Amino acid sequence: MSKKIAVLLANGFEEVEGLAVIDVLRRAGFVCDAVGVEGATVLGSHGIRVLADKLLTEVVPEEYDMVVLPGGLPGADTLRDTEAVIAWVQKFAGAADKFVAAICAAPQVLAKAGVAIGKRVTSYPGANFQAMFADAEYVDDNTQLEDGVAVCGNMITSRGPGTTLPFAYKLVEMLGGPADTLREAMQYNALKASVKAQ
Repeated sequence: MSKKIAVLLANGFEEVEGLAVIDVLRRAGFVCDAVGVEGATVLGSHGIRVLADKLLTEVVPEEYDMVVLPGGLPGADTLRDTEAVIAWVQKFAGAADKFVAAICAAPQVLAKAGVAIGKRVTSYPGANFQAMFADAEYVDDNTQLEDGVAVCGNMITSRGPGTTLPFAYKLVEMLGGPADTLREAMQYNALKASVKAQ
């Protein structure tokens, strides 16, 4: 049975982090729903309108294997302040067979939900974000991250728009999908190799 992922979109979400992740997860053969937190039409932080596949009020966590939280403001703040989203995050973080993932400004949701305590996490750089993770093992040094991605058990976090593809590939990998095939087919490996050669 194919894995199923919910990407939660609130107005002001970072389009690259939301849409590229959905794209990569679907390329991997997974069912990936864009789930609108505030309504069916979601306006990204750079003015791109997206039609959600489903509404948060229409779905339940038990339907999904992974929940993904894109960054962007005020989208990530809305996720943080939405009780239903906090409940989803707590449920996924506490389940051995589920994954919770957040990128850029969205790891703040993990801090608010109390699920990052003692975990190795990262987020968009900045003292204001780092301060939220006083009880976590916060990684602010990119050399200590795998392409800007931190993994701790069933929790995956990443730094920002520029780390979206490696973040998405890591999600595919964690779900048992063809991450290596996608890295190769999408020219990610070639890009990394050319950067190293310089």
